[in-house]
Amino acid sequence: MLNIFARASVSRVTDPIGAALVRAGLTPNGMTLLGTAGAVACALALFPNGMLLAGTFTVWGFTMLDLLDGAMARARGAGTPFGAVLDSTCDRLADGALFAAIAWWAFAVAGNHRAAAAALLCLVLGLVISYVKARAEASGLHGDGGLVERAERLILALVGTGLEGFGVPYAVEGSLWLLAVLSVVTLLQRMAAVARSAREAHP
Repeated sequence: MLNIFARASVSRVTDPIGAALVRAGLTPNGMTLLGTAGAVACALALFPNGMLLAGTFTVWGFTMLDLLDGAMARARGAGTPFGAVLDSTCDRLADGALFAAIAWWAFAVAGNHRAAAAALLCLVLGLVISYVKARAEASGLHGDGGLVERAERLILALVGTGLEGFGVPYAVEGSLWLLAVLSVVTLLQRMAAVARSAREAHP
């Protein structure tokens, strides 16, 4: 949802930065790989060791690089099919590492099995939501949109870990169960969108 309303405003900020990075000799695919490697490494190294604040801010910082690869692609004229596949693949890797690391923290550090279950549920639902869109597009249909897309998933998860890191009890558990419920709604919305698209394509 945020992608719809915030894309133009964000692009006004990121496009000049992306153009400067391209002039410096960097590539969109390189930026994608850098952001993913950093987010995965920080999530797996920090959250399971109970370093919630450090994990929150470093993972957030590296995921922000994901905004720049698109800006860099626009600065070069257009993206490439391989770049699009690489970007989506890296997004799934970063998301999986984040929620797996939060689940690890919940099990091993906090001893909160409810939060761990919510993290694993969010991980699976996030992958399925993304798969619905990809599979629909491969079939010539439309299956995007919904309440919770990648940006919202990251915001809710990292707000929870950040607040818990500042000492707010049950912030991770609350944010993850909220995300799980919204993810179920989003999955239903996307399946409904695919059904509508199929009816329109084959009346």
